[in-house]
Amino acid sequence: MSDAEQLRRLLLERSVRRGDFTLASGQRSSYYIDCRLTTMSAEGQVLIGQLGVAAIAAAGWRPQAIGGLTMGADPVAYAIAAASWGTAFPMDAFSVRKEAKGHGMGQLIEGNLRAGTDAVVVEDVITSGGSAAKAIVAVEAAGARVLGVLAVVDRQQGGRERLVQNGHEVVSLTTTTELGLAAT
Repeated sequence: MSDAEQLRRLLLERSVRRGDFTLASGQRSSYYIDCRLTTMSAEGQVLIGQLGVAAIAAAGWRPQAIGGLTMGADPVAYAIAAASWGTAFPMDAFSVRKEAKGHGMGQLIEGNLRAGTDAVVVEDVITSGGSAAKAIVAVEAAGARVLGVLAVVDRQQGGRERLVQNGHEVVSLTTTTELGLAAT
Protein backbone atom coordinates (compact mmCIF):
# COMPACT_ATOMS: atom_id res chain seq x y z
CA MET A 1 0.00 0.00 0.00
CA SER A 2 1.40 3.42 -0.97
CA ASP A 3 1.78 6.28 1.51
CA ALA A 4 -1.12 8.10 -0.18
CA GLU A 5 -3.34 5.02 0.18
CA GLN A 6 -2.30 4.65 3.82
CA LEU A 7 -3.18 8.30 4.47
CA ARG A 8 -6.63 7.87 2.89
CA ARG A 9 -7.22 4.74 4.99
CA LEU A 10 -6.19 6.55 8.16
CA LEU A 11 -8.40 9.56 7.38
CA LEU A 12 -11.40 7.28 6.77
CA GLU A 13 -10.74 5.29 9.96
CA ARG A 14 -10.00 8.20 12.29
CA SER A 15 -11.28 11.46 10.89
CA VAL A 16 -14.50 11.03 8.87
CA ARG A 17 -17.78 11.24 10.79
CA ARG A 18 -21.28 10.98 9.28
CA GLY A 19 -24.24 13.06 10.46
CA ASP A 20 -25.53 16.62 10.10
CA PHE A 21 -22.77 19.21 10.54
CA THR A 22 -22.24 22.94 10.14
CA LEU A 23 -18.74 23.57 8.85
CA ALA A 24 -16.46 26.51 9.75
CA SER A 25 -17.42 27.97 6.36
CA GLY A 26 -21.08 28.00 7.47
CA GLN A 27 -21.98 25.31 4.92
CA ARG A 28 -24.00 22.25 5.97
CA SER A 29 -22.60 18.77 5.35
CA SER A 30 -23.59 15.13 5.82
CA TYR A 31 -20.04 14.33 6.91
CA TYR A 32 -17.32 16.01 8.93
CA ILE A 33 -13.59 15.49 8.57
CA ASP A 34 -11.85 16.06 11.90
CA CYS A 35 -8.43 15.91 10.34
CA ARG A 36 -6.70 16.46 13.71
CA LEU A 37 -7.47 12.86 14.68
CA THR A 38 -5.19 11.87 11.79
CA THR A 39 -2.72 14.77 11.76
CA MET A 40 -2.03 14.40 15.48
CA SER A 41 -1.47 10.64 15.32
CA ALA A 42 2.01 9.14 15.09
CA GLU A 43 1.23 7.38 11.81
CA GLY A 44 -0.45 10.48 10.38
CA GLN A 45 2.51 12.69 11.28
CA VAL A 46 4.93 10.43 9.42
CA LEU A 47 2.69 10.02 6.36
CA ILE A 48 1.80 13.71 6.12
CA GLY A 49 5.43 14.71 6.62
CA GLN A 50 6.68 12.47 3.82
CA LEU A 51 3.80 13.19 1.44
CA GLY A 52 3.94 16.93 2.17
CA VAL A 53 7.67 17.20 1.45
CA ALA A 54 7.17 15.24 -1.79
CA ALA A 55 4.18 17.40 -2.85
CA ILE A 56 6.10 20.62 -2.19
CA ALA A 57 9.07 19.34 -4.21
CA ALA A 58 6.77 18.23 -7.06
CA ALA A 59 5.18 21.70 -7.13
CA GLY A 60 8.66 23.20 -7.55
CA TRP A 61 8.35 25.24 -4.37
CA ARG A 62 11.45 25.84 -2.25
CA PRO A 63 10.12 27.39 0.96
CA GLN A 64 12.12 28.19 4.06
CA ALA A 65 8.97 28.20 6.23
CA ILE A 66 5.65 26.38 6.45
CA GLY A 67 2.58 27.10 8.55
CA GLY A 68 -0.99 28.23 8.69
CA LEU A 69 -3.91 29.18 10.86
CA THR A 70 -3.81 27.53 14.26
CA MET A 71 -4.91 24.88 15.23
CA GLY A 72 -5.74 22.76 12.20
CA ALA A 73 -2.61 23.71 10.29
CA ASP A 74 -0.20 23.29 13.21
CA PRO A 75 0.37 19.51 13.20
CA VAL A 76 0.51 19.51 9.40
CA ALA A 77 3.19 22.21 9.32
CA TYR A 78 5.19 20.59 12.13
CA ALA A 79 5.10 17.15 10.46
CA ILE A 80 6.29 18.56 7.13
CA ALA A 81 8.97 20.71 8.75
CA ALA A 82 10.32 17.70 10.66
CA ALA A 83 10.29 15.50 7.54
CA SER A 84 12.12 18.19 5.57
CA TRP A 85 15.19 18.01 7.80
CA GLY A 86 18.04 16.42 5.84
CA THR A 87 16.48 17.26 2.46
CA ALA A 88 17.75 19.85 0.00
CA PHE A 89 15.18 22.34 1.32
CA PRO A 90 14.64 22.16 5.09
CA MET A 91 11.67 24.19 6.33
CA ASP A 92 10.95 25.75 9.69
CA ALA A 93 7.39 25.95 10.99
CA PHE A 94 5.20 28.82 12.14
CA SER A 95 1.63 29.29 13.39
CA VAL A 96 -0.78 32.09 12.57
CA ARG A 97 -3.01 33.01 15.52
CA LYS A 98 -6.68 33.75 14.95
CA GLU A 99 -5.96 37.16 16.52
CA ALA A 100 -2.84 38.86 17.83
CA LYS A 101 -1.90 38.23 21.44
CA GLY A 102 -3.07 40.89 23.85
CA HIS A 103 0.13 40.66 25.90
CA GLY A 104 3.87 40.20 25.48
CA MET A 105 4.96 41.15 21.98
CA GLY A 106 1.37 41.04 20.67
CA GLN A 107 2.30 38.78 17.78
CA LEU A 108 -0.10 37.37 15.23
CA ILE A 109 2.50 34.87 13.94
CA GLU A 110 4.50 32.61 16.24
CA GLY A 111 7.55 30.64 15.27
CA ASN A 112 9.93 30.84 12.36
CA LEU A 113 8.66 33.32 9.80
CA ARG A 114 10.68 36.39 8.89
CA ALA A 115 10.32 39.15 6.33
CA GLY A 116 11.77 38.03 3.01
CA THR A 117 11.06 34.35 3.68
CA ASP A 118 9.44 32.12 1.05
CA ALA A 119 6.60 30.22 2.73
CA VAL A 120 3.95 27.60 2.08
CA VAL A 121 0.61 28.01 3.84
CA VAL A 122 -0.95 24.74 4.99
CA GLU A 123 -4.49 23.67 5.81
CA ASP A 124 -5.84 20.44 7.17
CA VAL A 125 -9.13 20.64 5.20
CA ILE A 126 -9.98 23.22 2.52
CA THR A 127 -13.69 23.91 2.11
CA SER A 128 -14.21 27.62 1.33
CA GLY A 129 -10.52 28.54 1.51
CA GLY A 130 -11.24 31.12 4.21
CA SER A 131 -8.71 29.89 6.77
CA ALA A 132 -5.94 29.68 4.20
CA ALA A 133 -6.84 33.15 2.89
CA LYS A 134 -6.64 34.59 6.42
CA ALA A 135 -3.24 32.96 6.94
CA ILE A 136 -2.01 34.27 3.56
CA VAL A 137 -2.94 37.84 4.53
CA ALA A 138 -1.02 37.52 7.82
CA VAL A 139 2.04 35.94 6.18
CA GLU A 140 2.20 38.59 3.46
CA ALA A 141 1.69 41.38 6.03
CA ALA A 142 4.72 39.99 7.86
CA GLY A 143 6.77 40.55 4.69
CA ALA A 144 7.02 36.92 3.59
CA ARG A 145 6.13 35.58 0.15
CA VAL A 146 3.52 32.80 -0.17
CA LEU A 147 4.60 30.23 -2.76
CA GLY A 148 1.36 28.27 -2.52
CA VAL A 149 -1.10 26.42 -0.31
CA LEU A 150 -0.88 22.76 0.66
CA ALA A 151 -3.94 20.99 2.09
CA VAL A 152 -4.25 17.51 3.51
CA VAL A 153 -7.85 17.21 2.20
CA ASP A 154 -9.62 19.28 -0.45
CA ARG A 155 -13.40 19.05 0.12
CA GLN A 156 -13.84 20.19 -3.50
CA GLN A 157 -16.39 22.84 -2.52
CA GLY A 158 -14.85 25.89 -4.16
CA GLY A 159 -12.02 26.73 -1.75
CA ARG A 160 -9.25 25.66 -4.10
CA GLU A 161 -10.78 27.66 -6.93
CA ARG A 162 -11.11 30.81 -4.76
CA LEU A 163 -7.48 30.60 -3.70
CA VAL A 164 -6.34 30.02 -7.29
CA GLN A 165 -8.42 33.01 -8.46
CA ASN A 166 -6.50 35.09 -5.92
CA GLY A 167 -3.21 33.97 -7.45
CA HIS A 168 -2.27 31.11 -5.10
CA GLU A 169 -1.43 27.66 -6.41
CA VAL A 170 -3.02 24.87 -4.34
CA VAL A 171 -1.78 21.31 -3.86
CA SER A 172 -3.70 18.70 -1.86
CA LEU A 173 -2.61 15.33 -0.54
CA THR A 174 -6.08 13.90 -1.15
CA THR A 175 -9.63 14.92 -2.01
CA THR A 176 -13.10 13.95 -0.87
CA THR A 177 -13.56 12.18 -4.21
CA GLU A 178 -10.46 10.07 -3.53
CA LEU A 179 -11.88 9.34 -0.07
CA GLY A 180 -15.16 8.20 -1.65
CA LEU A 181 -17.20 10.97 -0.01
CA ALA A 182 -20.08 12.91 -1.59
CA ALA A 183 -19.58 16.60 -2.41
CA THR A 184 -21.79 17.81 0.49
